[in-house]
Amino acid sequence: MAILNGTDIKVYDSSTGLLVAFAQNGSLNINHSLREITSKESAGWKESLEGLRDWSVDLDGAYAWTDAAGAALTNGADDLLNSYILTRAALTIKFGNVAAGTGDTVYQGSVYLTSFSVSAGTEDTATYSLSLEGTGAVTQTVS
Repeated sequence: MAILNGTDIKVYDSSTGLLVAFAQNGSLNINHSLREITSKESAGWKESLEGLRDWSVDLDGAYAWTDAAGAALTNGADDLLNSYILTRAALTIKFGNVAAGTGDTVYQGSVYLTSFSVSAGTEDTATYSLSLEGTGAVTQTVS
């Protein structure tokens, strides 16, 4: 069994291939809601059937406007705010190791940026957090 290095798992903009906001941490969440069908004939036991599925991605990292050389970023956290919340546009992302080797898994789908926040403590690194909510199916590709 190969243990994955979390540094290799990244979130990319599918259209540009750029890293999304230079995230330091990311999580992919896939949920399956059940619908209750309990009746008087259920003998006191809750009964359920399949329901809706949804998915989301949460990211956070150091907040920056420029890269190490001082050039303006074009895919930083604030660029996502301007490009996707203010315009209400969807973004197609890939979550995984895009430079994948054999057996690596990548998840891809369209998302809306639903939450953006910045924290800036005194004498501390400014950080951001983003929440992306999937619209439609997420696809899984194993290389």
